[in-house]
Amino acid sequence: MGCEHGQENERPVHRVWVDSFGIGKFPITNRQYEFFLEQSHNAAPPFWSDPMFSGAERPVVGVTWDEAVAYCEWLSERNGKGFRLPTEAEWEHAARGGHEGELYPWGDEPPGELSMIGCDAATGGPARVGVNEPNGFGLYDMSEGVHEWCSDFYDYNYYGHSPQRNPQGAASGTRRASRGGLVAPPDQI
Repeated sequence: MGCEHGQENERPVHRVWVDSFGIGKFPITNRQYEFFLEQSHNAAPPFWSDPMFSGAERPVVGVTWDEAVAYCEWLSERNGKGFRLPTEAEWEHAARGGHEGELYPWGDEPPGELSMIGCDAATGGPARVGVNEPNGFGLYDMSEGVHEWCSDFYDYNYYGHSPQRNPQGAASGTRRASRGGLVAPPDQI
């Protein structure tokens, strides 16, 4: 995990082992989240009707960490399986798709022309899920999609003292870790 070329909170690079886990092949879409909203009677997230983010096959955005956990609990009850948010270590392992020690999930080549790969050209918002190639594990939109919540509390210095096996993040904190997100165009970095 981590990156020596990134921000200080991404250091040091360190080897982590995670036990076997499953993770969704695609991000949760607005269509999928709508079923949850209808059955749970929860309020729609802030950007629900914004043309930049709406669209049945686009990833849902603007969901709080508590709402993401509630969705996992609802899905678990509905399907009889245990769904949860991934840890930050699990998310990074899944996103890398087998590319260990490289700067990006696709290798060391800077984003360049890939920089807008997760964007919808018409709206500037996120593209519908699954339009890009899957990573080495067959997962879509792990790095070129939207920010996704992890179960961990965020700790700026956690990489310096995290355990090597199944790190769970800090025991407490003021915010949760999130990963992913659109890669900004080079002139906006």
